[in-house]
Amino acid sequence: MNQFQSLRDYEIFVYTLPQRYSSLLHSTLVVAQRGRGLAELKGEIAFSDEYRLAVYERLTWDTEPLTIEGYSYEVWRGNEKLYWYDSQPHPNDPTLASTHPHHKHIPPDIKHHRIPAPNLSFTSPNLSFLIEEIESDLL
Repeated sequence: MNQFQSLRDYEIFVYTLPQRYSSLLHSTLVVAQRGRGLAELKGEIAFSDEYRLAVYERLTWDTEPLTIEGYSYEVWRGNEKLYWYDSQPHPNDPTLASTHPHHKHIPPDIKHHRIPAPNLSFTSPNLSFLIEEIESDLL
């Protein structure tokens, strides 16, 4: 998958998501530079049937390509959180070692029930995978 060489490359990717995915009703995603070599991506993507994807990414770059330093992606339907992904390390959980630190929180005990997330990365964009997962699994 593509590595973005600059924040501008990533902004173009984010702001053109609605042109690439017809399932998106609207997006409030905003990329905001927070300092030299640091930015955040925040907002939501809305889908039909009250589904939405809440997005937070902490982005860094300097002399290297843009990197996702940390993230949280939550999938909601109305007021119900269905599942979420985050990059909080859980080094003592051997079931997550294959994709450490990337993992997904799922029911029934959504806070403590975690599974590996092999499709997430710090060096490639995650939004395409997340949108496609919602399209195929929920819509």
